[in-house]
Amino acid sequence: MGSSDRLFNRQRSVHEILGGGLVADVILWRQKNLTVGILLVTLAAWVIFEKSGYTLLSLVSSVLLLLIVILFLWAKSAAILNRPSPPLPQLHLSEEMVNEAASFIRTRVNNLLSVSQDIALGKDSRLFFKVAGYLCLISFVGALTDFLTLAYTSLVIVLTIPALYERYEDYIDKYIILEYRKLQQLYAMIDEKCVSKLQKWVLEKRKLS
Repeated sequence: MGSSDRLFNRQRSVHEILGGGLVADVILWRQKNLTVGILLVTLAAWVIFEKSGYTLLSLVSSVLLLLIVILFLWAKSAAILNRPSPPLPQLHLSEEMVNEAASFIRTRVNNLLSVSQDIALGKDSRLFFKVAGYLCLISFVGALTDFLTLAYTSLVIVLTIPALYERYEDYIDKYIILEYRKLQQLYAMIDEKCVSKLQKWVLEKRKLS
């Protein structure tokens, strides 16, 4: 199929649009073991949170507490039995890494504040309505489900829809483009029969008045 037969006349593949790296491979199931592992881990986490009554904070705290207790007992028993201590890596944040992270966060926050200021001052009405629409959609979806269920559902969608589209993109593109052309024809017919006549009627009324 040529680019004119693709959605939005795109010339790049789905893999290239998604970045072409490891993330794209995972989303499109080219790293099947990794993709299945992510789905299973997130499913297990969702089940734990939903069925056990744990919250994210309480679960993280419990896991860290268990890890610290294990390492503490391991270190003490190693000292008593003259065994090697737990093989912990050297944890250290370099100044360069911190500066890069701070610069990245500062740039993103400044962009967000600039956009927010434009919206608040009414400088970009189109952006205002777009952001308001997204916030309304998030509020509506949030009222229907909790955050963890929404996050897991979103992950499943991300890991299934692009892969299915890539597999059947010829059929999907053909069908959508066909329906889009039908809608264009319907719009042209409505415009010719109704809108144009209404505009003529309004012009005639204005002339008579």
